[in-house]
Order: sequence, then structure tokens, then C-alpha cells
Amino acid sequence: MGPGSSAGSSWGMLRSIQNSDRVAQHNLSRGTTRRILTFARPYRRDIGVFLVTVVLAACIGVATPVLAGHVVNAITAGGPEATSLVVRLAVAIAVLAVADAFLSLAQRWYSARIGEGIILDLRTQVYDHVQRMPLQFFTRTQTGALVSRLNNDVLGAQRAFTSTLSGVVSNVIQLVLTAAVMFTLSWQITVLSLLLLPVFIIPARRVGKRLAEITRESYNLDAKMNATMTERFNVSGALLVKLFGRPDTEAARFGERAARVRDIGVQSAMYSRTFFVAMLLVASLAQALTYGLGGWLAVTGSVTAGTVVTLALLLTRLYGPLTALSNVRVDVMSALVSFDRVFEVLDLRPGIEEKPDATPIPSGSGRVEFRDVHFRYPSAGEVSLATLEDVAALDRTRNAPVLRGVDFTVEPGQMVALVGPSGAGKSTTSMLVSRVYDVTDGAVLVGGVDVRDATLDSLRDTIGVVTQDSHLFHETIAENLRYARPDATEADMWEALRGAQVADLVEALPDGLDTVVGDRGYRFSGGEKQRIAIARLLLKHPSIVILDEATAHLDSESEAAVQRALSKALEGRTALVIAHRLSTVRDADQILVLDEGRIVERGRHTELVAAGGLYAELYRTQFAVADSPAPPYAQDAEPVIVPVPANTIEP
Repeated sequence: MGPGSSAGSSWGMLRSIQNSDRVAQHNLSRGTTRRILTFARPYRRDIGVFLVTVVLAACIGVATPVLAGHVVNAITAGGPEATSLVVRLAVAIAVLAVADAFLSLAQRWYSARIGEGIILDLRTQVYDHVQRMPLQFFTRTQTGALVSRLNNDVLGAQRAFTSTLSGVVSNVIQLVLTAAVMFTLSWQITVLSLLLLPVFIIPARRVGKRLAEITRESYNLDAKMNATMTERFNVSGALLVKLFGRPDTEAARFGERAARVRDIGVQSAMYSRTFFVAMLLVASLAQALTYGLGGWLAVTGSVTAGTVVTLALLLTRLYGPLTALSNVRVDVMSALVSFDRVFEVLDLRPGIEEKPDATPIPSGSGRVEFRDVHFRYPSAGEVSLATLEDVAALDRTRNAPVLRGVDFTVEPGQMVALVGPSGAGKSTTSMLVSRVYDVTDGAVLVGGVDVRDATLDSLRDTIGVVTQDSHLFHETIAENLRYARPDATEADMWEALRGAQVADLVEALPDGLDTVVGDRGYRFSGGEKQRIAIARLLLKHPSIVILDEATAHLDSESEAAVQRALSKALEGRTALVIAHRLSTVRDADQILVLDEGRIVERGRHTELVAAGGLYAELYRTQFAVADSPAPPYAQDAEPVIVPVPANTIEP
């Protein structure tokens, strides 16, 4: 084993020392090892072949120095058979070298096949599972921490079946064979060589702990810089920096952190190099002792010159496995911890699950019914992980009810409006219809089917939503539209765009439907983005539409354009509307007034104003100020259902 191999072994040991504190502080969940084996089962044949190649390579690693010693003995012995013997031994060494090269390629092939396969399985499972988590999970979780589970921890778990597994097997076999051969050749030289091992390991642990400290600091600084860049490089953050004229301050703050990372990088490089140099130095000193004592024994006739050469070569294959195996527990635990952190996410219970015997909602259903609905938001302990929120412990306090006995029915062809003060439960009501959350008690029915008994696909097909700030992915217009209906043709998309009053705008773009909308759709104005979102809804063709302040924060011209688009979107559909503008609710077939989670008033606009209750108060203090001519979609429209802004969903 040459210097490169020694450096590789020493780096593995150094990494183990760095991880030792973190691993020691992590308590593994019960059954982690058994669950890991379930991921390994599909690759058991590949793992078997992989381990065979590792064993054969370890054997070759020990056989080569032994043959080299025989070559030296044959040369020093001389005689008529020496030449042929040396040639045969050289050929054998060459054959072993070729075999070792092929085994190395085979190991890499199987290692990559197993490792990448496990990465694929873990990532797809975690990604699919996270998509099914309740919305509150995403409002509490740090996105970077969640992404880290999909990247860093998955890679750490993958190492369990590649570098850790192969390293343990290879090092154990190589250590046993090497030590056995060395003791057989000369126990005195072997014992003397091992005396230098503590001289390397003890200082190495101190260096490793110091390196671990600065590495952790570097990781923390990197995380802060990533968070800063994520916030400042999105459109909203960049605009705020420009508006307040703080680019120099931001650059200086970032520069301070980056400079510390640079300093840590220099220190880390020197610590690592010192570690590697110490490893090579100790190995070289041990070889010097071997040559010294072995040479003296060879001169006195106790051993042969070939034996001295064999011992010196084998010595380099002894230190690497010894140092690596001295930290094998940390290596194995590091891999187990990575698996355990991935399993933590997989063990979180999805907020919404489809029943095995779920039934589809009848096509074209437009009836919505709430039956004595009660609801409370889940606590943090029910939907999140402390490690994903960067807190010591999750709050497990039971949240107060948001809805208390809500009853109403929206018939097909009706438009029902939800109004009330902030926090009354309007948005929560709308999200229960689309099953973003499930009721705590009572039932919500769509088309006569309890949404908890319905197939998720039929529920999503039945209900369409336009929110206050409709989100567009950083993709093309066509890709954003097809998110509602993947099989939509180009003709279908143009028809939807015309219905949303935005076809002329898209036609005028150089790339048309292939135009990339930018981060969160910021290449378009608010009104344009809303109309693209309405086109997406039209393409979906739902029978129930939920409008969540769809014209809020728009200028008059944009609002008029969006209202014309909405008039098309609501044709022949059921509607439940949440709005603060009187113009969007006064012509509703029924207005439901919510307060503290209960419906306190219901009726038409004129009736509620005349009653002099909460609605009349809202009319005087809130609606009347924003009163404007009735929008086109308020005339002869069918009922719609509206959700609440993302930043208002927390209890």
C-alpha cells in the first residue's frame, strides 16, 4: 500500500474523529438497523458480489509483498534455478496486479450501483412523503434543514453500504492476514513496529477534536451565508435592499462571515496536512525500525533479506487498517445516524391520507355541505421535528378550536361569500373543503361524499383555487399551465389564456408559451400573474372554484382585467368567496358571517345590513370604504369556494 492509500486511511480516521462527538450525542431510534436492512434487501446480490471482490482484493494486498520477499530471497540465493524462479514470481506479481486492477473496477461498479440505488430509493421516498405532509409542517420547517435531509443525510446513509461496509470488511481481513504473516515471519519486528502506533493515534485525536470545532463553526457560517443569499437573492429581498439603499452594509456583513470561512479553511487545511504528514512520518519511522532491526537479524542469519523486505512492505498495510478500525464504531454509528435522521422524516405522519376503499366524487358535482364542523390546528409536536425547526423541543400545547359547530350548504349554481373579522375562521373553512386539513369533528361533503372518504384525485379535479398571491414556478408558461392538466394540448392552453384575458400578452412575448416566468412569476405584474393563474384554473375545468382575495392588492386597471377573467372562470361553477371588498360579496346568493369560529349571521346583503348586526358593522367600517361597482363575475355567477393567504393559516 503506497502513500496514497495511507493518506486515504488517515483521512477516513480523521473524519471519524470529527464526527465522534456528534455521533455520541445522537440517540438512535429502536429498529433502525432492521429498517436499514429493508433498504439493502433489493441489493443483497450486488452486496454479496461486492464483498467477495473486497475479500479477494485484501488477499492480493497481502500476497504481493510476500511474493516480493521471495523474489529477493531468490536473487540473494542465486543458483541455476534462480533466474526461472524470479521470472515466475515476477509473472505472478504481474497477474495479481492485473487481477487487483479488475477487482478495483468491479468494486467501484458495484459500490456505485448499490450506493446510487440506495440514494434513489431514499430520496424518492422522502420527497414523496414530504409532499404529503400537512401545510403547517411547511410553515414551521426550515427549508434548508429539510433539503439537507434529502442531500447530506441521504449521502451519509449511502456510505453505510459502500465505504463503511467495504472498509470494515477489507480492513479486518487485511489486518488479520497481515498480522498473521508478519508474526509468522518475525514476531520481534512485528511487535517493535506496533509500538509506534500510539505515538500517532493519541496526538491525532487531539488534532481531530480541534479540527471538528472549526469545522462545526465553518458549517454554521456556511448555513448563515446560504440563508442570507437565499433571502437577499430572491426578488422581494433584492428589492428591499435596493429600496433602503443598503448594498454596502449587506456586502460588509457577508464579507465578514466569508473572511472567517477563509481563515477556517486555511486552519483546516494545515490541520489536515499535519495529520497526513504525521501518519506518513510514523509509517516511515516504523519502516526504518523494520529495516534496522530486520537488517541486523538478516546479517546475523536469523532471517533472510527477503523476509525483511516482506515485513517492510506489509507494515504499510498494517497501519492503515489499524487506524481505521480503531474508529470503526464511529464510522458505523455515523452511517446509522444518517439513516436515523432520514427515518425521522419518514416517520412523520402525513396530514392527509387516502382510504384504501376511497370513492370518487361524481363528475361535475357542485354541492358543498358543512355538518357541525369543528376544527383545531395540530400542535407543533404533531406535525414537525425539533431538528427541522432548529429548536430544543417542540411545543405540544393543544391549540384552541378555530371552528365551532359550522353548518351551511352551498347548492350548485350558488355564490356564497364568507366574511368576518380577521381570525374568524374564513380561510380555515375554505381549506377544509379542498382537504388541505381534515376536520377535528363533524363532516365536510362535496357532491354528497365526505371528503375523507373521497379519492384525492377526484377531489383535486373537482375543486379549483385562485389565491391572493397565486404562485408560479420558475418554469415556462406552458409548464405552469400544464401543472393543472399535464395532457393539455397547445390549443387547450391558448383557449384557457383567451378565457383569462391574457392571450394577447402571451402572444406578444418573443417566446410565447415557452417564456420562463421568473422566480415566483415576478417577470409579470400582479394582474398578469393572476390572469395566468386563472388560465391554469380554466384548463383544469373544476366544478367548484375557491377564490381567496383574488383581486386584492391590484390597481384598478389590473383588477378590472382580472374580474373579466373571473367572470369566465365562474361560468357554470359553484363558488364560495372570501373577500374584504363589498363589490365581491354584495350580490352573493348567501353571505355567511363568521366570528370566533361560528356562523353568527347568514342572509343576503340587504337583509344583513338591515339587521344591524356584525355584518352591518363591517359594512360601515370596512366594506363601505372599499365599495366599488359590482364586478362582472358577481352577475348571474355560480357558487365558488375561496381559501386564505398562506401567511394567515397559522392558528
